[in-house]
Amino acid sequence: MSMPSKVVAVYDQPHQFEPLLPQRELAGLIERTRTVLEKAYRLQHCVAPSTRQSLQRLVRGMNSYYSNRIEGQGTHPLNIERALSADFSKVPDVAQRQRLALAHMQAEQELEGLLAPGAGSEREALQSSFLVQAHAALYCRLQAPDRTTEDGRVIEPGQLRREDVSVGRHQPPTAASVPAFLSRMDEVYPRIKGLDGLLFGIAAAHHRAAWVHPFGDGNGRACRLQTHCALLATSAGLWSVNRGLARQRDRYYAVLANADSARQGDLDGRGNLSEKMLREWCGFFIELADDQVTFMTQMLRLDGLRERIATLMLVRSESSQFEHYTKHATLALHHVLLGGPVSRGDFCQMTGMAERSARRTLAQLLKDKLLVSDNPKGPVTFNFALDALPILLPDLYPEAATTNTEP
Repeated sequence: MSMPSKVVAVYDQPHQFEPLLPQRELAGLIERTRTVLEKAYRLQHCVAPSTRQSLQRLVRGMNSYYSNRIEGQGTHPLNIERALSADFSKVPDVAQRQRLALAHMQAEQELEGLLAPGAGSEREALQSSFLVQAHAALYCRLQAPDRTTEDGRVIEPGQLRREDVSVGRHQPPTAASVPAFLSRMDEVYPRIKGLDGLLFGIAAAHHRAAWVHPFGDGNGRACRLQTHCALLATSAGLWSVNRGLARQRDRYYAVLANADSARQGDLDGRGNLSEKMLREWCGFFIELADDQVTFMTQMLRLDGLRERIATLMLVRSESSQFEHYTKHATLALHHVLLGGPVSRGDFCQMTGMAERSARRTLAQLLKDKLLVSDNPKGPVTFNFALDALPILLPDLYPEAATTNTEP
C-alpha cells in the first residue's frame, strides 16, 4: 500500500494545491447536480415577480444572519430588521453586530448588481478579483472599530494579507505567494463550461479560496458572499446555502478541513492534496443545495401557502394582540401572492367586505408589513413579514420566532 503524501512544510507554489477540481468518480456528482438544477429552475417560476422580490429580501437577511452566526457573531433577526431602519441597540456589542449584519446585506446586494443577468454570471463571480471585491464591499461599510479583530488588527477592505499565518492545523500559502495561487484559480474556475460541473466547481472554488486564506481576516464571509453570487443564476436569491452551512456548522468545518488533507496514496488522484476529500466536500455542498431548494419548493407550494395564509388570518383574528384581521382577507392575500400588485380598491373588493371594514383590514395588513407599497396610495404587494414566518413559512427561519433577549 502506498504511503500518504508527505505534508508540505511551506506552500509557495500553486501546484501544491492541485487538484482544483475532482477528476474521477464524477457521475454521482453530475447526476445530483442535474437534480438540483431542475428543482431550482422550476422554483424560479412558481411565484409572481413581486413576491419573488419579497423572498429575495428575506433570504438576504437570512444570508447575513447565518453567515455571521457561522463566525460566532450573529445577532437576532429582529435586530437585523431594526438595523434596516437605522434602529441600533444602545448596547455597543449588539449594535456592532447589527452594523455587521447590515453591511453584509448591503454588500451582497451591491455584488449581485455587478453580475450580468442570467446564465454565465457564475464565471464572473468565480474570478479571484470578485472575491477581493466581496471582501472590500463588506468591510468598506464598517468603521475601523467594527473591523478590528480581538487581537487588535484592523481589517483592510480588499487587502490581500501581508503576513504568513496559520489557521488551526492548516498552514496557508505564504503571503508573498497568494497572488500566484489566486491566478491559478482564475485559470480553472471561471472557465467551467456547461451545467454538469457547475455546483461541484463552485464548491471546489469555495474550498480552495478558503484554503489559500487570501485575507488577514474575513475569509469565510468573503468566500460565502462569492459563493452566493456564483449560485445566483441558479438560486435567483430564493434559497440560502448559508442556511444549510450554518445548520450543519460542525460538519461544514469538518468536511472543509478534510479537503485540506494531503493525497492519500496512488489511488487518490495525482495532485498534492486529496482528490477524494475534495470530492467529499463537493458532494456535501451539493447535498446542502439540494436540501435548501427542496425545502423552499415545499414551502412555496400554492395549496399549502393558501392554507397557511388562512391559518394566519384565523389565528390573528382570534388574538387580542391584532386588530382588523379576518378570514375574508385570505383570498385577496393569496391572489396578490400569486398574481402580483393590485390596487388598493381592487384588494378591498376581493375581500367581499363592506368598504369601511375592508379598508381597516388593508391598513392593518400594511401596518404589519404583510402588504407593502411604494407610496401611500400605490398598489400593494405581498410581503413575507418576519413575525408571520412561523406560520407562513414554518421552519425556514426559526430563529426569527425566538424571543429576542438582546437589548
